[in-house]
Amino acid sequence: MRRRNNEIPVDVYIPFVETLFRDGATLAVGMVAQTVLIGVVWWKTAHPLYLVVALFMVLVATLRMRNFRKYNSLPAATTWEEAHKRENDYILYGTLHGLALGSFCLAGIYFAYDPFAEIASVCVTLASATSIAGRNYGSPRMVMIFTVTMTWAISLGFLLRGDFYHVFLGLLSAPFLYAIRKFADTVRDVLFTAVSEEKKANRIAQRFNRALNTMSHGLVMLGPDGRVAVANAEAAHLMSVKSPEALLGRSIHGLLMRGVAGGQLALKDCRYIEAQLTRALREGRDRKVLVSLANGQCLEFSAREGSQELGVITFEDVTARVAAEEKIRFMARYDGLTGLPNRAYFHEVAAECVLSGDRERLCALAVLDLDDFKSVNDTLGHPVGDGLIYAVAERLAAFASDAVKVSRFGGDEFMIYFDKVDDESHLKLMLDRMFAELQGEVDVAGHVLRIQASGGAVLGKVRESDVDAMIVKADLALYKAKESGKNSWQLFEAVMDAAFRNRQLMKADLRNAVEARALRVVYQPIVSMSTMRIASCEALCRWDHPELGPVSPATFIPLAEEMGIISDISTFVLQAACAECAKWPAPIGVSVNLSAKDFRDRDVVEKVRGALVASGLAPHRLEIEVTETALLDDKSSTRSYIEELKALGVRIALDDFGTGYSSLSYLHKLPLDKVKIDRSFLADVAQNPRSLKLLKGIVDLSRPLGLSVTVEGVETFEQLKILAVEVHPDLVQGFLFGSALSSSGIETMSNTVWPFAKDIGLARISARR
Repeated sequence: MRRRNNEIPVDVYIPFVETLFRDGATLAVGMVAQTVLIGVVWWKTAHPLYLVVALFMVLVATLRMRNFRKYNSLPAATTWEEAHKRENDYILYGTLHGLALGSFCLAGIYFAYDPFAEIASVCVTLASATSIAGRNYGSPRMVMIFTVTMTWAISLGFLLRGDFYHVFLGLLSAPFLYAIRKFADTVRDVLFTAVSEEKKANRIAQRFNRALNTMSHGLVMLGPDGRVAVANAEAAHLMSVKSPEALLGRSIHGLLMRGVAGGQLALKDCRYIEAQLTRALREGRDRKVLVSLANGQCLEFSAREGSQELGVITFEDVTARVAAEEKIRFMARYDGLTGLPNRAYFHEVAAECVLSGDRERLCALAVLDLDDFKSVNDTLGHPVGDGLIYAVAERLAAFASDAVKVSRFGGDEFMIYFDKVDDESHLKLMLDRMFAELQGEVDVAGHVLRIQASGGAVLGKVRESDVDAMIVKADLALYKAKESGKNSWQLFEAVMDAAFRNRQLMKADLRNAVEARALRVVYQPIVSMSTMRIASCEALCRWDHPELGPVSPATFIPLAEEMGIISDISTFVLQAACAECAKWPAPIGVSVNLSAKDFRDRDVVEKVRGALVASGLAPHRLEIEVTETALLDDKSSTRSYIEELKALGVRIALDDFGTGYSSLSYLHKLPLDKVKIDRSFLADVAQNPRSLKLLKGIVDLSRPLGLSVTVEGVETFEQLKILAVEVHPDLVQGFLFGSALSSSGIETMSNTVWPFAKDIGLARISARR
């Protein structure tokens, strides 16, 4: 705190001033005695001067005591100005008191000399001087004034007597004055230090008390006797007592027994906690103990050894933290949508079951996957898909027990572990019941959906089982079930494992073949109906396996899509086709089919541009075939990419037209040049008039839109004849014109006219007649 007049801090100065007005009773007794003594001297000497001094002393005593009563009746000073005013009042009346005593000494020693008066005045003045430092240390000015007023009169009186000895006595007042002043300063400094340290201690105590009682933790400090010496407000709150003082003197046992008495803590828990805390205090190391009370509250106790043989126990309400940890633990273990164990926790639980119990018992694991779930998400949205998954989870959860663990493994896949199975028929009975329960319809957000699932299961002895291996085998059985028509389940067989291994080996070989560019490209002729000569050809990819021989595209193309390398194959075919087509006679073009994956990235445009630049092929001789699958994935971006390809001068054909959901809309919206009608429309055209009418309708619909038409799958002369006479497509393609040729074969056949061109011409003429 700030200081005034370079002296002491204000917060010390104010109490010092207040001490000046303490103990007025002894002051009153002293002044009465002094007045009586002066009166006795007047009575003895009958000198009027003593009467004047006595009356002056009575006046001073009256004024000074009134001043004492005034300030004692008022509240303590709060500001430096107020304290300074009080000090000045004290000095005023103190000065008058000193002058009265000095006048008594001067009268007794010199002006009204009397031996008794001299002795009496000197004695009473010196006796009063001894109290100067003790009573007036709070005001250095008062000490100086009292000392001067009391001693100057004695010194002056002795000096006026004139003889050597009295003059010598008069001069001794100087060291006496100095001694009194130094003594007063010493007392003042000692008391200042004491008061300052007391205030500092009080401030520290207040801060400690504030810190202690604003802690979020409860805290008790135990003395050497093991009883509470210090406690804070939070400890009292958590212990349900009115104040911290109510905890003082209690032992750990006594504190814990309050919880037992209140029904919040079991006796055995009380003993355990007491043992743990006592041990921690004894061993001098930290220990935490979590306690769950009957009302759901959770307290965490911590004990550690303090200094000076004091032990410290803190405890806090961790109910919210424990609840949050439980929630996090639940979220880490359970699926947020269904509440079933998630993949990681299911694996943990199943592994624990496999490692425990009878090692000779049978266990089983099954995986269930919803059929055609992707179409639900694509057509109705993910919220509806989530609702369907939740409905399935509810039905499966009904079968969960200690021996049956049900989990949502991810997406639309569920995993079930059977810890104890009697035999294969027992497993079949349980899975059939589950599938029967799943069958039926469910209402999700107003949509009536039919639940249909496929499953795979594996059965084996526990000692021979591994959770990861069982999952792989169950997945293989699931794959077989989906291949067999879905909506059923299959039990794993060893042959499935062999097929899986062969499939994995084939994937590895295909990847190597793609990286080594060991694939080859062949070209199927596309023949003009008007000339019966090759107008274009379709580039097709072939793979000759070093051990298995030629592998059907129907086998390795789906594998490539599954592996995510279909775009690499598309790029290889595109580059090879452009390079070979550039060598063929100018009228002949080439058609390359790009996958749906190619159209998910704008690189498809740069890929085509690069192939054209590298080969030098005229853009109009290249035709890009787009499948309807590519259009379904992302209509807006695919349209944008097609328009960019068109800007390069490349022709665009819609492949497999008529096999999708909304092909007619593509004819209107997309910048197409050609429509390739799928072979399924031609299969029974000779026997089914409806197929013929449908085929003719598609051609008639395409022509006004400026689209050329290619009919795929021509395998017989009869089909070709019907097309020539009834349908009139622009181009035809199929095995009737031979199998796919090499690049040199196409170049050789470029000027060849098929031998049945004459027969086709005659059929047309006959039809006109």
